Amino acid sequence: MKGLRFDLIYRYLKPHRRKVIFGACALVVVNILSVTIPLEVRKIIDNLQEGFLIKELLNQAWWIVMLASGMAIVRLLSRQLVFGVGRQIEVEVRQKLFDHMLKQDPGWVQQLGSGDVISRATSDVENIRRLLGFTILSLTNTVLAYSFTLPAMVAIDPWLTAAAISLYPVMLGTVSLFGGRMVRQRRRQQETLSKLSELIQENLSGISAIKIYGQEDSEQKAFSKRNTAYRDSAINVARTASTLFPMLQGISSISLLLLIALGSAKLQQGTLSIGELVALILFVERLVFPTALLGFTLNTFQVGQVSLERVQEILEREPIVRDIEKPIQINKPIKGLVEAKGLTIKYPDSEREVLSNLSFSIQPGELVAVVGPVGCGKTTLARAIGRMLEVPKEQLFLDGYDVNNLQLNDLRKNIAIVPQEGYLFTSTLAENIRYGEPSASFNRIEKSAKQASLIDDISGFPDGFNTLVGERGITLSGGQRQRTALGRALLISAPVIVLDDALASVDNETAAKILNSIREQENKTIIMISHQISAAAACDRVLVLDNGKLVQEGAHKELINIDGPYSRLWERQQAVEKLETIS
Repeated sequence: MKGLRFDLIYRYLKPHRRKVIFGACALVVVNILSVTIPLEVRKIIDNLQEGFLIKELLNQAWWIVMLASGMAIVRLLSRQLVFGVGRQIEVEVRQKLFDHMLKQDPGWVQQLGSGDVISRATSDVENIRRLLGFTILSLTNTVLAYSFTLPAMVAIDPWLTAAAISLYPVMLGTVSLFGGRMVRQRRRQQETLSKLSELIQENLSGISAIKIYGQEDSEQKAFSKRNTAYRDSAINVARTASTLFPMLQGISSISLLLLIALGSAKLQQGTLSIGELVALILFVERLVFPTALLGFTLNTFQVGQVSLERVQEILEREPIVRDIEKPIQINKPIKGLVEAKGLTIKYPDSEREVLSNLSFSIQPGELVAVVGPVGCGKTTLARAIGRMLEVPKEQLFLDGYDVNNLQLNDLRKNIAIVPQEGYLFTSTLAENIRYGEPSASFNRIEKSAKQASLIDDISGFPDGFNTLVGERGITLSGGQRQRTALGRALLISAPVIVLDDALASVDNETAAKILNSIREQENKTIIMISHQISAAAACDRVLVLDNGKLVQEGAHKELINIDGPYSRLWERQQAVEKLETIS
């Protein structure tokens, strides 16, 4: 247990220290009673040898029954207290972990891997629960069992005691040997089950692609392979367990036989009474279980320690994008003025500037298009405006406020970003649209759907707004998913809307209709980032990016008559549209 973080264990147990102390005290009582009962049995047996009255025998028998009943009740109480603390800590850690993960940057999960994050939030948290529940109870009980039982055995006969427990190190070594193997095998079993579940989830999500390319047979073979791996791992666990437990029973039986053999000789010599021999047998049997369990407990302790550190690694991670110590409180409505002054952004571990010395001003209520070739920095600009990534100070402003000085919640309530792939939850259309404001009325939901040109589609669905969209909106077309995500953004009434290629799956006529609807009903600042140059023709101004730099700026009619990047993009777009018309 080298490197064990006792400070972390204490930190988790501290809020529940009263229950832990009560549970420990209950264990002390249990162990005192468990030592008292064999001594009372010894007394009864020895008294029987001397001629004992039946009345007195019954009285002592009832006394033992009362002691055993009290021990059972107190043991139950101790388990409920300690295991209850473990369960409560499990809930608290999982909630704390979930809350902390929601504060992290969007790209963090992709870097770490969603599978690893889920593993830490499930398996590792369960291991922490075992560490702070079962393991502490087991270790405490083992220490107390030996502390109370061994002195009582030594008081009866020290040599028989030494002989009886002489095989316990062998038992402990066997448990350590097989226990470590069993822990690894169980971990392997969990991993194979996880891979099996991942394949099922992946196949259900990609069922269309499987059928299109006729890959049912290959997927069946892949599933069979993983299913067989899970079966083999489960059999390995069962094989190890079926080997270990009979071995433990055998060692325990040898220990008892040794005690009986040596004890019988002392009985004949008259140096040991029958009651004392029976008490020693009961004491030895009492120590078998905690000794056998000790190896598993130590393995669980080590696994729990690793899980504790893995979870703590996430909890100690501070998000890159977070509120400053004293953010500015916005006490007036935001108009929607967006300004960049030398905005320069580059991603960590990269020398290349994704945005380089970008300067522009977008007035409230203005509709501005941001266009450029793939990789020019359009999406990075959209994420910077919503502060979804780290933005240098004094380079990006909303109504004159540095976005770094505003509370993230305030900033994002005033800037609605609609990405190209708007995520939809496995719920109804209405619940997806009002996700930003769960208490929004149906009238507002309907109004947002109309603005997003989604109302006609919804009218064609049998269940209307109560239509289930399925996982990630699988039951909707690409255009319907984008317009649902747009309706969600429009419902929160943010003064600034950033459309990051959010109308890519919508035809030009529908896109123009949506933009006009937004402008007519709400005086919103709209920043439309798009690779469709034709959509920029309906905008007040166009910002042209190339290699992260602003290379052109102006109205569509002006830019198409100037020899430059925009006119070339326009000509290329027109040529593509003509080819599509001919074909």
